[in-house]
Amino acid sequence: MAEKLVLKKWDSASHLKTIADMVAYLDACLQENDPVLISHALGIIAKAKGNSQVSQNLSSDSNLRFETVSNACQALGVRLHVEPV
Repeated sequence: MAEKLVLKKWDSASHLKTIADMVAYLDACLQENDPVLISHALGIIAKAKGNSQVSQNLSSDSNLRFETVSNACQALGVRLHVEPV
């Protein structure tokens, strides 16, 4: 009889320990150019920083606006950066 495989739920926030980790994670998500992924990443970063208010605001905004992203970045202490591709 095969042994049962037990999987744990992956929690990205638990792996974001430093601001450098958070910035690298957000930068990688920005490179995908997917607004849903960017919103999700900001929510994960908010969770990692213990900021449930920002996380909740991001999850409640189904039509993510730039204002929401901008406010979340400000609250999390990060800023978006643009560079040529």
